Amino acid sequence: MRIAVYQPDIPQNLGAMIRLGACLGVPVDVIEPCGFPFGERGGGNRDVRRAGMDYMNMGDVTRHVSWSTYRAAQQAAGGRLILLTTTAQTSYLDIDYADSDTLLLGRESAGAPEEVHAAADLEVRIVMTPPARSLNVVNAAAMVLGEALRQTR
Repeated sequence: MRIAVYQPDIPQNLGAMIRLGACLGVPVDVIEPCGFPFGERGGGNRDVRRAGMDYMNMGDVTRHVSWSTYRAAQQAAGGRLILLTTTAQTSYLDIDYADSDTLLLGRESAGAPEEVHAAADLEVRIVMTPPARSLNVVNAAAMVLGEALRQTR
């Protein structure tokens, strides 16, 4: 199981995502460019470090310079690419997860572009009470990852 974050906009969210991965033993892929200076393992960004706390050094983080670089690595590794998106028809609760799955989250400001949607093997959403539109990206990741780990561990 992996988490992949597509071109994150908000450094605090990336720090919290790295912390989530570190605490649950799940590697995190960061697909650049980020909407902020990331620095080495986030060490060059105070806001990433603040949210990630001392978990920054515990996390298994892989940086990818572009979507195409990430996609090549992901395809070589195998497994499904599962995109969390508000436009999906399938609830994250209605699928069977596998250890080899990667949960992909889009930008906080704009989600994922069409080429990312097209590459996904599956798209899932968190059903919310109207008129709610979306959750914080880390909250969404934690919910879906929790269900995926419950099923696979």
